[in-house]
Amino acid sequence: MTVNYSGQGQDRPELRKAVEEVAGAGFVGIQLRVNDERGEWVGGAGARELGRGGETLTDGHFRIGSSTKSFVATMVLMLVAEGKLGLDAPAGDCLPELGLDRRITVRMLLQHTSGIFNHTGELYEDGTIVPGVPWRGKEWVDNRFKTYLPEELVQLSLSKPARFEPGTGWSYANTNYVLARLLLEKVTGHPFAEELRRRILGPLGMTGTVAPGASPEIPEPHNHGYYRYEDAGRERTVDVTRQNPSWVGAGGDMISTTRDLHTYFSALMGGRLLPAGLLTEMRTPEASVGYGLGVFAQETRGGTVFHHNGATMGSAALMYSTPDGSRTLTAGLTWVDDADLSIAGAFQDAQQRFVEAVFCGKLDR
Repeated sequence: MTVNYSGQGQDRPELRKAVEEVAGAGFVGIQLRVNDERGEWVGGAGARELGRGGETLTDGHFRIGSSTKSFVATMVLMLVAEGKLGLDAPAGDCLPELGLDRRITVRMLLQHTSGIFNHTGELYEDGTIVPGVPWRGKEWVDNRFKTYLPEELVQLSLSKPARFEPGTGWSYANTNYVLARLLLEKVTGHPFAEELRRRILGPLGMTGTVAPGASPEIPEPHNHGYYRYEDAGRERTVDVTRQNPSWVGAGGDMISTTRDLHTYFSALMGGRLLPAGLLTEMRTPEASVGYGLGVFAQETRGGTVFHHNGATMGSAALMYSTPDGSRTLTAGLTWVDDADLSIAGAFQDAQQRFVEAVFCGKLDR
């Protein structure tokens, strides 16, 4: 396993140890960036490609999965700040062609309290699975370059029974954010990627972040992600670094770097993107799992941290910050995915390990 790290003249053994241990838990490559009162520390472990040597990246591009939702929520709240949207107004008023339940508000979309069926499928309390668009096994591999229109994803969701009455429960649904992005585009009259550049990427100088739409490409340099599946009784592993992310859409299609995620989340938490009142709304969690409007609130032994991590096929992002944006943890991970989500336990452990190292002081020497 290749390990490399750098800092501003500092050795951070607790961070080196965390990266090495997480990398040893089954990941292909890891990139970690920590910014705090001691400066910036960047490290990497593993490999850029499966089965090949060479030093892993420390600031390469990767697919950030559901961390995308934080960007979408921030931009919707910018429109609220400008008086162009009402947070508690019916979302369907701006999208009458979709036939949304008028009880569903903009806030409910951002907080996952709309009750809308998740277009990537639902797992119910009794163990029943109701599928949505294909995202597992050979079927996904064979269709990984297929383009889905956002309206298709919404119509699939609306063709299924709602999970609950709007505002009466919580259920994570990628479709909420597909709708939020459609809302954003309808109100501004511009494509999401254009508004993203104008509102966030340009002002913050973020040069490594991309909203790819239906493009399967990922900018160089990047580590590679993989998918393992069964085909005619044989196990196969394919490189899925190139994939069309329109199947998840605004629920998790963006690409970024650890540097850009730090820049964005530090600015957001530090009050540079939203007025104080709306930032408070964003960070106020609902009761069941601690989800605000596009961010999670998590209590640690070191205090409250905010985050929105994300995972997609073969790739994931971690994005954490203290409430004032002065301490951040951002990471990109690549792995060999499969239909059983075998990496899920290691991914959860990685999150806990890094949070302990950065925000709780557990590994300080």
